[in-house]
Parts: sequence; structure tokens; C-alpha cells
Amino acid sequence: MAIIQGKAKYAFINEPNVRFEPTYTINLIVDDAKANEFASRGHNIKQLDEGPSIVFKRKVDGPNGMKRSAPRLFDENKNEVELKVGDGSEVRIQYNEYSGENKYGPYTGLDLQAVQLLKWLPPKSQDGDELLADMPSEEF
Repeated sequence: MAIIQGKAKYAFINEPNVRFEPTYTINLIVDDAKANEFASRGHNIKQLDEGPSIVFKRKVDGPNGMKRSAPRLFDENKNEVELKVGDGSEVRIQYNEYSGENKYGPYTGLDLQAVQLLKWLPPKSQDGDELLADMPSEEF
């Protein structure tokens, strides 16, 4: 188990990203030194506009029909919460680093175990969200 701190981007903590394979995931924006440290251990580093990012994942579907639980999400006081994490939120991530080898060769990964929100930012609203919210009606 290890802990790392940075800014969140593309976070799917309570609900998995289902675009491809259902996966809980978060990109963590870090400085160049931290990115190089992870790259030297075989982890992929994504270059985003905000800087280098490390991707932490937990696939929902495991072997033999096993289902993995969602990572835990805590507020700054370590109370468990269910929030959507917006880009730019300051977070601490608890993860498990693993490596191995299979028929395709060596691999490495970062299992997303828990996230603590140090400074929470809500996600930006999607197109039309404000229009769909309960608002007082105005007569025209």
C-alpha cells in the first residue's frame, strides 16, 4: 500500500467509467520528478495540458465472474462520502502497485484502493444540466 497526492482529472470513483470495460479510474496530475519515478518502474505516463499524469485503475470485472468493489472515497476529515470528483480537485490516493508476467510479457499496474478529497471541486455541468434542474418557471 502506498499514498500519493496531486490534482485529479477524469475521476470515476463511485461509478465506473463504462466507455470500454467498466473501470474505476482517476488520473493524477503530478510533477515531472514523480512522473519519471513511476515511468522508471514501467508505468505509463499520460501527458495532459495540466502536466504529466499517472493513471490509477480498478477494473470492475475480475476472473471467474468476480466483481470488484468501488474504491472508497473520503472527505478531508476521513468521513466516507459519495460525491463526483471534479477536475482539479486536490486528492490523496491510496494504491497498490503490482507487476507480473503473462503470455504477452511483463506488466505493471496501479490498483486504485481509496481517494481522500483534500480540496473538492464539483464536476463542471454537462450540456443542458441547468435547464433540466428544478427551476422556478417564468412566464414569457
